[in-house]
Amino acid sequence: MLSISVIVDHISKSYGYGIFNKKYECILNDLCLKLDRGKTIGLLGPSGVGKTTLAKIMMGLETPTSGKIFINNIDIWDSKKEERSKALKKIQMLFQDTQGSLNPKKTIAKSLYETAILVGVKISDIDSKILEFLDIVGLSPDILCRYPHQISGGQNQRVALARILLLNPEYIILDEPTSALDIAVQAQIIQLLRNLQIKRNLGYLLISHNIPLIEFMASHIIYLDKGSVVFSGSTNKFREFYLNKEK
Repeated sequence: MLSISVIVDHISKSYGYGIFNKKYECILNDLCLKLDRGKTIGLLGPSGVGKTTLAKIMMGLETPTSGKIFINNIDIWDSKKEERSKALKKIQMLFQDTQGSLNPKKTIAKSLYETAILVGVKISDIDSKILEFLDIVGLSPDILCRYPHQISGGQNQRVALARILLLNPEYIILDEPTSALDIAVQAQIIQLLRNLQIKRNLGYLLISHNIPLIEFMASHIIYLDKGSVVFSGSTNKFREFYLNKEK
């Protein structure tokens, strides 16, 4: 049966260092999770425990030391190039660095236009498609002539979302998506993300240090420590775990 989900199947990742007597540091250890469409999984843990490494592996940007990643039943490390490419297009990433995720030398119009070309939008339809997605993320067309440094962090994050939506993903990894924004803008972006999830049935992996945000967005939470899962369960059960951990 076709599995419409992203499955992280016993992923481990180690990095070797040293020329002589080479040693290895384990970044991730036997991690499993299942990300379904329309659901949000929260990923928590101290800095350096492997959260971003996991995101890179799920995006196909790094290879695991062991384990597998399945996107809609396609093993991204053991499939034909065409199948792998098609599967990886279904998962995108919204980065913490709002300006850094866009090319500073290109106008917003240019960045979105190139993305539309990449996914095969007809030339005659590109302008209307870009305007459609700008409207979805709450931006006006006059932003198109500007560069990333000429707009606010919140606007940059909305542009990044519009570009992702042009790719028609089914899953989005949210890597600290609001930490670089002020509180008022954070609330707007969070609400936008929730609305998009409902309307487009998106699956989110939310990586954050912001526990209230994780508890608000996620129905399931995974807590990593030293590369291993020390908690995996419902949001309600996580509160009890975290309070005991802090004692």
